[in-house]
Amino acid sequence: MGDEQNELRVTDRRRISLDREESEPVNAEVETPNLKPSYVEELEARTKAAERQVQEVQTRFDQLRQQLQRETDETRIRLNRLADERAEASKARFIESLLPVLDDLERAIDAASKEGSNEAILQGVRSIASSFQSVLANAGVEPIVAVGEPFNPEWHEAVDTEETDPEMDGIVVGEYSRGYRIGDRLLRPARVKVGRSSEHARRASEH
Repeated sequence: MGDEQNELRVTDRRRISLDREESEPVNAEVETPNLKPSYVEELEARTKAAERQVQEVQTRFDQLRQQLQRETDETRIRLNRLADERAEASKARFIESLLPVLDDLERAIDAASKEGSNEAILQGVRSIASSFQSVLANAGVEPIVAVGEPFNPEWHEAVDTEETDPEMDGIVVGEYSRGYRIGDRLLRPARVKVGRSSEHARRASEH
């Protein structure tokens, strides 16, 4: 008995460890833990939602821009067409107003061809001129007053000068062709002769 009590017992701990590992179930698929806090996930979700909204707004904006461009083009075409129609109608009315002048001119030609008197021909020409002036006046055309007025380069074109007394220096003394305007718009300047005093000419030559 003494030998049995003194017998050393050796325990193989490696075997115990192996047995323990074999007895524990082994999970072949190890799940990756979600390391993102919940507020980060919420922010990501909001960001994606905001991006979708921005894309929807951009798409809608592009659609509205294309629609507006189409409407603008259609409006411009319509306005151009209306402007062309108004211009054509205005031109037609103006030409119609000139037809009586043409009638008077043809009557004057007819009178001259029949060897009418000079007085009758002169009266016919005066009638034509009067009719034509009336047409121009109705169209808003005004003759530019020239003779007796100070020379104005905006309305007058000086084509000649005439020596005059000092008080007539720079005054229009003759008109070769009448000028016309519509309001403040010059149609044609009056071609005029301007007075120039000898004293003025002398001072100019000295300089």
